[in-house]
Amino acid sequence: MSDFETIRAADVPEGAHLLDVREGYEFSAGHAPGALHIPVDEIPARFEGELDPDEDYHVICRTGGRSVQITQWLTAQGYSAVFVADGMDGWIEAGRTLEADSGEEPRIL
Repeated sequence: MSDFETIRAADVPEGAHLLDVREGYEFSAGHAPGALHIPVDEIPARFEGELDPDEDYHVICRTGGRSVQITQWLTAQGYSAVFVADGMDGWIEAGRTLEADSGEEPRIL
């Protein structure tokens, strides 16, 4: 039994704090508008300075493997984290908006 909430990408509320933990090249190619990007391996060094412990963060990666680990870790640190189980693949399937840093057509890598 997990000690954090799990939802699908289609159910992430509008205006939710989305934490994208994919690599930089993945994020640049296509991400949710307004998502905060901190790659999975940088979370331990950056979370205290960039995440508000009073906010809920919906943690997302491509398919869920990385984001479940970070959701567990953030929860253990006392942060409120929600696991987006189907990741960016689910985000696309749900017809949610994507943008790319390059100005090209956004895509999920």
